[in-house]
Amino acid sequence: MPLVHIDLLEGRSEEQLKALVKDVTEAISKDANVPAERIHIVLNEMKPNRYSVGGTLNSDK
Repeated sequence: MPLVHIDLLEGRSEEQLKALVKDVTEAISKDANVPAERIHIVLNEMKPNRYSVGGTLNSDK
C-alpha cells in the first residue's frame, strides 16, 4: 500500500487538487504496478506564514 504525502501551500482549487491526486495515483499505479484503489494520498496544505525558505516566511514575499 503506497502512502504518499504531498505538502503544498494552500490556494489551489478543488479541481486542481483532484487533478493532482488523479495524476499521482496513475503514475504510481503504472510505475509501481499497484492497483489504484491501494494508493493512499495525504494532502497537507500550509498557510504561507507557516513555510519558510532562506529564513524568510513565504508570507513576507
